[in-house]
Amino acid sequence: MKYILFIGAGSDITRPLASLYAKKGYGIYLASRNYEKLVRDANDLAIRFSVDVRAYKFDVTDVLSHQKFYDQLPVKPYGIITLAGILGDQKKAEIDFAEASAIINANYVGLTSVIHIAANDFEKRKEGFIVGISSVAGERGRKSNYVYASAKAGFTTFLSGLRNRLYSSRIQVLTVHPGFIRTKMIEGKKTAEIITAVPERVARDIFIAQQKGKDFIYSKWFWRYIMLAFTLIPESLVKKLDLQ
Repeated sequence: MKYILFIGAGSDITRPLASLYAKKGYGIYLASRNYEKLVRDANDLAIRFSVDVRAYKFDVTDVLSHQKFYDQLPVKPYGIITLAGILGDQKKAEIDFAEASAIINANYVGLTSVIHIAANDFEKRKEGFIVGISSVAGERGRKSNYVYASAKAGFTTFLSGLRNRLYSSRIQVLTVHPGFIRTKMIEGKKTAEIITAVPERVARDIFIAQQKGKDFIYSKWFWRYIMLAFTLIPESLVKKLDLQ
């Protein structure tokens, strides 16, 4: 049985996405800090799809523990999907670098650490895939979230370079740029319904793109054009706008 490793499995996208892989007969590793919730999710998935599902306590920001965590997996994964991340508090980050550091570590440093470990293993085996959930926020900085956006920009670039590196080894690296998703991360924030996706929609987009061997997708698809228009606005004008 081939296994898919979900990093940040507490994400609202995990259950619908893991269900799609479980339906295909893949075993599932769920890794996150909230171990008790993962155990419940693992039991539910195992019963519904009759596959092996295991829960692991994992802290994406504790990079020194990542190699040991990966080494303990009974069967090394065929794919890794990273869903971990925090939005953080931009205003606090501007005056307290501990907050800025927490945002950067959760959205960039920790993710690149665990992906590096998996990538080295996949490269040796000449099989596997990597899915990194980045963000449209990383395509241009705004005053309301530029620390988070900068981490996502770095993560997108990291995935692009990794894709180039692993191409000859036939390892797929898929970058996902979601827009607004109706998850805990944006709870309490007002977003237009038409441009806000539900987790099930994003999970389906990711699954289809990975199965088709894609390199990069937006979810929802029209964010490609929204971000194209946004990035074409001159910086001299953007800095004068009150963009939130």
